[in-house]
Amino acid sequence: MRIEQSYIPVRGVGETRERSLWEQGATHWSRFEPDLLGEKTGARVESFIERAEPRLEAGDVSFFAREFPADAQWRLYENFRDDTLFLDIETTGLDHTRDVVTTVSMHRDGETTTLVRGRDLTADRLQSHLEAAGLLGTFNGVQFDVPFLEAELGFDIDLPHLDLRFLSQRLGLTGGLKQIEGTIGIERDRPDISGRDAIRLWREYERGDQAALDTLIEYNRADTVNLQDLLEVVVGRLDEDIRPDTWPGENG
Repeated sequence: MRIEQSYIPVRGVGETRERSLWEQGATHWSRFEPDLLGEKTGARVESFIERAEPRLEAGDVSFFAREFPADAQWRLYENFRDDTLFLDIETTGLDHTRDVVTTVSMHRDGETTTLVRGRDLTADRLQSHLEAAGLLGTFNGVQFDVPFLEAELGFDIDLPHLDLRFLSQRLGLTGGLKQIEGTIGIERDRPDISGRDAIRLWREYERGDQAALDTLIEYNRADTVNLQDLLEVVVGRLDEDIRPDTWPGENG
């Protein structure tokens, strides 16, 4: 689902009315006709499109994050796929007031970067990656990754955020990241490690075992890269759930 196929940011247009517009042929803003709706709602749609088109051309993801309802933020992904930063962290525990971040892996536009505590994990380096992105993609990042990073590095992370834990739940996909990957057929080359293993590997690295850090980074990076594969599947299924059975002008 692309942004320019969506009407739900407009007051008076919910999913049912939006679906009706698609069924009547308005499957893109360019195909919208005001007489498909009442006078006032039709005028609001025209006004929204007039404001939104230049913001879309300018790549202003923040505009659409403000305009779209919270439960429809996933629709921003197709337009801003290359600007989405997938992020995953490893820590020494579960309490962001007491434990610390050990590694942060970020995957964007085919490139993966890992920052390591005591080496290059700094507020400035992390901010530079975040500022270059338009969307943030995580698994349970709302409750875990983001609070940890904000507490440790001392700044707010305010990117529009697609949390795959909650998007997956809308499709009946529950459990942890690895469990959901297995359910939908995303495979890994190596067995999973637990959070306890991640802590153990970091402690071994602190005692001088470089191979332990290499293993920790490998798994952290795999988690991050797989987030994109998972989001592609989830967004595709959410799209299928809301589209009419026949998409006018494309499927007959």
